[in-house]
Amino acid sequence: MRTKAREVVFQVLFASSFIGEVDNGLKNALCKNEKLDGNDLEYIEGILKSVGEHKSEFEEIIDRYSISFPSARIYPADKNILFVALAEIKYMDDIPPAVSANEAANIASKYSSEKSASYVSGILSEVIKQNL
Repeated sequence: MRTKAREVVFQVLFASSFIGEVDNGLKNALCKNEKLDGNDLEYIEGILKSVGEHKSEFEEIIDRYSISFPSARIYPADKNILFVALAEIKYMDDIPPAVSANEAANIASKYSSEKSASYVSGILSEVIKQNL
């Protein structure tokens, strides 16, 4: 189960959004603390690479499906949760989109505002509908 790996990659992306680059020391410390295995580390690296390569695309998707706010106004936590889920939905065929959306909502309810889970779910539901 990748729940802990998803939380770690979210935390790394969230921290990176403030410093402008991936903090490998933080990533390594979080992975060690959570006792993640090789598959989890591979997953984390894949998501970080995907977000790095497709961040502009993901921001455009968020802008397209976010009725209330453009991506520039979204809470940084929510935006980074969406980045993880969009990387999975768009570029990881081995993960069902519904799983990505559910996990993203769970992370949002844990790490963001009380309305974030439904906001994240709403955007991802529309993305999934349009891509299927």
